[in-house]
This record gives sequence, C-alpha cells and structure tokens, in this order.
Amino acid sequence: MPDFPIIDTHLHIWDTRARPYPWLADHPTIDRPFLLPDFDAATGPVTVERMVFVQGEAAPSHGFDEARWVASEAERDPRIAAMVAWAPLEKGAAVAEDLERLATFPILRGIRRLIQSEADLDFCLRPDFIEGVRTLGRFGLSFDICIDRRHMANAVAFAGRCPEIPMVLDHIGKPDIAGAEFQPWAEQIREMARLPHVVCKLSGVATEADHRTWTRDQLKPYIQTAAEAFGFDRLMFGGDWPVSTLAIGYPEWVETLEWALDRPDPGACRKLFQGTARTFYRLA
Repeated sequence: MPDFPIIDTHLHIWDTRARPYPWLADHPTIDRPFLLPDFDAATGPVTVERMVFVQGEAAPSHGFDEARWVASEAERDPRIAAMVAWAPLEKGAAVAEDLERLATFPILRGIRRLIQSEADLDFCLRPDFIEGVRTLGRFGLSFDICIDRRHMANAVAFAGRCPEIPMVLDHIGKPDIAGAEFQPWAEQIREMARLPHVVCKLSGVATEADHRTWTRDQLKPYIQTAAEAFGFDRLMFGGDWPVSTLAIGYPEWVETLEWALDRPDPGACRKLFQGTARTFYRLA
C-alpha cells in the first residue's frame, strides 16, 4: 500500500435520484446513488488526497447537468480537483458551443465521449468526430479514450490523427481477460504507446475478468504489458469506483496493482499514484 496520499484519476459519483443513468439498468447492484461519503468509506486504509471525476454516462440530455452538479460538489470538497465531462464531439466544430458552457467550470480538464458503446467500429474515425476532438485544443482540454478491445485498432488510428490533443487510454483498452484473449490487444496497446501524446490509466482491469472467479495471476500479464508499453512516466492510477466494486474492493485493487507491478521502486510508485496525474490533468 502506498505510504503517501494518492491521486485517483478515475472517480465516478452519481445520484440516480437526480438524473437518469440508463446503462445502470444492466448492473442492478450499482444502480443507486454513490456519493463522496460512500467513496470515503470504500477507500479504507488508502488515503486519497485528490480525485479526477470522470463522466458517469448520464443520459445525454443530462450531461451538462451532471457536470454542473460535480462542479458544485467540488466547491464543497476540493479533493475533486479536476473533471472530465461529457460533450457530443460527433457534432464536429459545432461542439464548441457545448465546450464554452462547460469551460465555465474551473475544474474542467478534459472530455470523454464513450466509444466503447458504438456498434460502428469506425465511429471514432468519422470526420465530424475527429473534428470535434480537435476542437478540444481551442479550450486546452484533453480526451479520455474509453473503448473495448473491438475498437482498439481504430482507436490507435484515431489517436494518430489528433496528435495535438493530449489523450489518455482508460482501463488499458479493456482487453478480454474473462476470455483469456491476449492478442491482438497486447500488440495494439504497444502501438498506442508509441504515440507520445497518449498516456494510460491502470484502471478497470478486474472488471474485464470474471467478476467472481478472477485471480491476480490472470490480471498480471495485462497490467505488466500496459506498464511496459507506456513506462511509469505515462501511467496513472485509476480506481474506477464504484464500477470497480462489481469485481474488486478499492484497497484490494491498489494492493493487486502494486503486486502485479512487482512492487515498483519509490520513484516509479510516486509517478503512478501521483506524478503523472499532476502533470496530465494540470493539478496544482
């Protein structure tokens, strides 16, 4: 366990009483409010000094309302030091109007528009979507790439077309750990890592395995491959709470990650749990 306070770059909180999250209907155990007091109870012995909120995929018509609510939560609890909000980037340059509204929130650092739920594997290569992502540069914003293994090849091509936009690969690209599928994901994540403007979140790994029967040994080769590809200068810790609770507890994920990385030296550990996050999300 880190002997210093950490930065969690992937926190979700949501209040299902205030706005709808349609995808939660498929996950009844987490289809309820998850708020900051719940997070504090879940972290146990892990001291989290700052968090980056990442949009929780509220219904699109509630995306701005979610961001406004989180910004107000951050005023009450400054540990929420940054926010990655939702915006309809497929609108192309017209998304600038949405970004201008979101930019009124001081904690805004990036945008996430899910790719993983798109049946069209070419979605991220559509000209309007790429234009929308490039528009982020006018606002100094990054982009969180959230895909699953089906989109990995096209996601590499997409990222290569937007070299001016800082990007982060969420959840190591969601390999099929439950199906024991290692290739072509392993080679594709190495291709992604060759793009210098992309960093990687070590997050959401256990949830890609069988939620009830996964073992550390099953997760280790995926974690190590991502770490070797990106190096500690471009790795960030993400808790992915409360989605992660489908498969793993918060302290257990921290401990599992350290174990899978063979207990990194103090310098590497600081980069993973603090340093890269401070730089990428511009945390004071």
